[in-house]
Amino acid sequence: MELKQDSDNNVSYEALELFQPPTAHEAVFQQALERALGKISALVPRFGLRNPRMGIPGTTRYAFCIPDEWVASFWCGQLWLAYSLTGDPHLKNSASMRRDYFRTVLENPRWHDHDLGFLFSLSTVADFTLTGNEKSREMGLRAADFLAARWRQPMPFVMCWNPMLRDGPEFMKRKTGTLNIDSMQAMALLFWAARETGQSSFTDIANMHLETSRQYLVRDDFSSYHAYEFDPRSGEPLGGFTHQGLHDESCWSRGQSWAIHGFAQAYLYTGLSHYREAAAGMADYVANHLPEDGVPLWDYNLPADETPYRDSSAGAVTAAGLYTLARCFGHGAEAQKYTALGDKILLGLVEHCDLTANADAEGLLKEGAAFVGLGRAENMLPYGDYYYLEALMRSVGHTEFFW
Repeated sequence: MELKQDSDNNVSYEALELFQPPTAHEAVFQQALERALGKISALVPRFGLRNPRMGIPGTTRYAFCIPDEWVASFWCGQLWLAYSLTGDPHLKNSASMRRDYFRTVLENPRWHDHDLGFLFSLSTVADFTLTGNEKSREMGLRAADFLAARWRQPMPFVMCWNPMLRDGPEFMKRKTGTLNIDSMQAMALLFWAARETGQSSFTDIANMHLETSRQYLVRDDFSSYHAYEFDPRSGEPLGGFTHQGLHDESCWSRGQSWAIHGFAQAYLYTGLSHYREAAAGMADYVANHLPEDGVPLWDYNLPADETPYRDSSAGAVTAAGLYTLARCFGHGAEAQKYTALGDKILLGLVEHCDLTANADAEGLLKEGAAFVGLGRAENMLPYGDYYYLEALMRSVGHTEFFW
C-alpha cells in the first residue's frame, strides 16, 4: 500500500496499512492470556464493587481503593478487555455497575487532575466502545471537557497535579506549574472526544500538551524527566526533576513507559511522524538499559549500591507500548525490532512475575514498584495488571482497545 505523506513527511493515518509482525512466543503468550482471563473472571465475586489499589505487603491480596483514587479504573479496564474477548455477561455487568462511582468523580471537581484520562478511558469510554451506552459516552465527553479545561494559559500544557494538604510546602508550590510524564496517557481521552464530537480544540490541546512533553520531558539521549517545572505566571520553563525516580537526572522506568505508550498512541491518532520518532528513540534507550531477564528495574540509572527492585508495571506498560509502536511502522525492520523488544520484556514478565497460575493471588503480576522512595516496592499493582493484559492481547494480534 502506498502511504500518503504531507510536506513534513507525516503519514496519513487513514492511508497507513497497520501491521504488527507476529510474536516469537505466541503459544506462551496465548496461554498466559487465557490464564489471566480465568483469573479475572474468578476475582469478580471476590472484588464485588471494590477496586484494587495496591497489594498488601507480604501477601498476594489487594487493599482496595477509597474515594478519589487515580487507580480506580484499572480493574474496570481489565473487566472490559476480558469482556471484549469472551462476551461473558458477568464481566460486562461487573464493569457497568461501576458507572455510579465514575459519576461521583465527575461531580467532585476537587478530585480532578490529569488522571481523568486513566479514569474515564478505561471505564465509560470502554463501556461506550463495547456496548454503545449513551450515558457512558456523555460521561466520557464530560470528563474530556474537564480535562481540556485544565489548560491554564500561559502554560503550554494541561495542568497535571493539584496541590494537596499532605504535600510538603515546597512540593505544594511546585505542583501548580508542573508537567508530569504520567499525563501523556491522558491525551487519548481528548483525541477520542475530538473524534466523537468533531471539536478540534480537543486535538489542539492534546497536541500542545504532547509537544511540550516531547520538548521538555524527553532528553537528548531519549531518557526522560519525570516532571518539568514551569513558572505558572509567565509559562517560562524552569527545569526538570523527579518525584518518583532515583534523582532528578535519572530515568524512572515507569515514566519512560508512559511516554513510549503515549507517543505511540498519539501517532496512531494523528499520523504525526515526530510522535513515532520520539517513541522509537525512547524505546531504543530502554533496549540499551534493560536487564538481561527483560524486566525493567524501577530506575534505569541505578548504581550498584541501590537495591535493584524490579518494576513489573513499567515492563507491562512498556511492552504494550512497544507492540503499539511496531504497528506504527507498518512493515519492515523497525516493526520487527520493536515487536522483538516487546517480546523480550513480556516473556520476562511471564517467566518471572506472572501470578496467573496462583489460585490465591488477587493480581496478575508481582514485583511492581509503586513508589520506591516511600518504601513501596515488590507490590501487586492494578495498573501493572491492566497493561499486562493489554500487552498479552497485543502480542497475539488484538488491536482494538480504548485508548
